[in-house]
Amino acid sequence: MDTTRVAVIGAGVVGLSTAVCISESIPQYSIDVISDKFTPDTTSDVAAGMLMPHAYPDTPVHLQKQWFQETFDRLFAIANSSEAVEAGIQLVSGWQIYRSMPPPERPFWADTVLGFRKMTEAELKKFPQHVFGQAFTTMKCESLSYLPWLEKRLRGSGGQVHTRKVEDLWELYGAYDVVVNCSGLGSRELVGDLKIFPVRGQVLKVQAPWMNHFIRDGDGLTYIYPGTFNVTLGGTRQKDDWNLSPDPQNSREILSRCLALEPSLQRAWDIKEKVGLRPCRPGVRLQREVLVKDGHQLPVVHNYGHGAGGISVHWGTALYAVQLVKELITTLKISTSKAKL
Repeated sequence: MDTTRVAVIGAGVVGLSTAVCISESIPQYSIDVISDKFTPDTTSDVAAGMLMPHAYPDTPVHLQKQWFQETFDRLFAIANSSEAVEAGIQLVSGWQIYRSMPPPERPFWADTVLGFRKMTEAELKKFPQHVFGQAFTTMKCESLSYLPWLEKRLRGSGGQVHTRKVEDLWELYGAYDVVVNCSGLGSRELVGDLKIFPVRGQVLKVQAPWMNHFIRDGDGLTYIYPGTFNVTLGGTRQKDDWNLSPDPQNSREILSRCLALEPSLQRAWDIKEKVGLRPCRPGVRLQREVLVKDGHQLPVVHNYGHGAGGISVHWGTALYAVQLVKELITTLKISTSKAKL
């Protein structure tokens, strides 16, 4: 029986995790990852890597919850294994704080993170400008470690990686049976999806090794995320801004807002500016389709548009994508068999 050949386009956290997920779920498949950018030059490398769900208006909440739960469970298992350090996965506790009372509903992710609770009055004294807060433990995923670890797992299972820019999905026709599109913002040109747009994010990566707890303002714009290599201070959320150059004014504002929450950051050093473009969309595109051209068929699975929440849901959406790949292959084999008859 011929080996089924799968190409995954994109080598950020979504592309690599999808490739690994396919190789683990269907080991008889041949997997190639094709991308013009690999770590440390992907959008995922700029991300803080905190598991904090991002809302997708066009994606049902039960799916968002499922994807977050599956991703949390996967990373929690890695965090409790001997692979934790190499994979860059760790547990981190902290606070999400609000200047005004948030909606009374319990967040859908509250039962997934560990120890979710309302902050005490004593804890809130640390943040005199805020009136309410939530304390919990979540996961931190260091992309600079995690992406090479995923790539190593892929290669270990026989997968290959190729540095190349794919301009048209039909370039891959004949060489692969299924193409999985994890090209993020690149899907705007690659498949003509005008629903996807950039949301510019600028952060500061600083040395402040005394920081152990994360602090996140409920508006999502100001955050302090301690990690293995540095502390990430954020941030910006600039829709339709394609500028990848750091803006000094943005940096000053980020530092000022973070200092208001944690004055000790005045002593931080080795401040580096980083910019990434979040691939935002009203809903994650997780969909299968068969492209047709000149009588030929090209089966495609799309898995992109994760915005600011790629790391938070990457494994859950990878599992979903694997199911779509299986469905396409089954359909393909049935139609091929009927054609032979």
